[in-house]
Amino acid sequence: MVTDLPWNAMPLPDWRERVAALSAPCRVRLAARARSAPLFAHAYAFHLNMRFGGMTPLDLAEFAAAQLLSGVKIHVEDGEAASLARMPDDALRAFGEAVAQRGLDLHVETSTTEAAGLSDAVRIALAVGATSLRCYPRYEGRVSEIIDWTIADLRRLATFDPEGRLRYTLEQHEDLKSEELTGILLAVDNPRLGLLFDFGNMINAYELPLPALAAQAPHIVDVHVKDCLIQADRGGWGHLACLSGEGHLPLAAMFVELLLLGDDRPQVLAFGLEEEEGYFAPALRFPSEAPDPFIPARTASFTPIGSGDLQARLRQETAAANRQVETVRTLLRAIATEAERIEE
Repeated sequence: MVTDLPWNAMPLPDWRERVAALSAPCRVRLAARARSAPLFAHAYAFHLNMRFGGMTPLDLAEFAAAQLLSGVKIHVEDGEAASLARMPDDALRAFGEAVAQRGLDLHVETSTTEAAGLSDAVRIALAVGATSLRCYPRYEGRVSEIIDWTIADLRRLATFDPEGRLRYTLEQHEDLKSEELTGILLAVDNPRLGLLFDFGNMINAYELPLPALAAQAPHIVDVHVKDCLIQADRGGWGHLACLSGEGHLPLAAMFVELLLLGDDRPQVLAFGLEEEEGYFAPALRFPSEAPDPFIPARTASFTPIGSGDLQARLRQETAAANRQVETVRTLLRAIATEAERIEE
């Protein structure tokens, strides 16, 4: 997976050529899936509004309903004092009922696999009637240690959710490589556990998007959609998130591959629209790293507010979130149209 070539020396994939090479049944399937892709509102698209603008989880559900999206992805800490993590059980149930009344599916996310945090996130997810819970390890240590700790953590899921009411996803979150993630899944051996593929997070682990997608493909069930500018960082790659369609990622090519996953039914169950304009993530893996490299401690993701006008920045973020919905829908329509127009 690691290449010694700079990211911008890689040939750009021709997604239209890829679609043209598909068999007629595959093109029919691709077009249908592109026109009905399950798009979810993601709370991180409103990260600053939820931290500084008083936006609540229910406001996110209102946005999703107004945009005719399929569901909502929300972190347990999103919304500060109004977050799911701070709601009593009756408020959690009420929120879940409000989301369901709007015809939306609900996915909960947490930024840990440690027992205390993971068990509490499971409790919250069950209380709100969520169908899925995302997690990722945020340990400091050698990669081999992080892998072992994560395997031990995820083996506890059956204890936290003995009735198996939730699906679980492990996200590539900037430090572990694709083969390390798939190794964790195979070791945990929980049929309700899959991978969440983020459009840009493999960059920080010194992987390229399409090879990472191919390596993770058998296990991908959820997706975070975003774009970013890839930046050289201490011999590795960092990423600076930007407006979708204005970065370096092969968005259309990734959508094509993800939509094709699954034979009888779509393998990917949710595409979370996670616009993150202004978020920067540094390199965590390097081409010259020693075997079993050390990963430093890090916080959960956050975007700096900056020193400009707060209200203007919050409006900018809201506009970007709305724009991403249309950008992605336009891209999906283009994929469907391309798949439909090609004749034998």
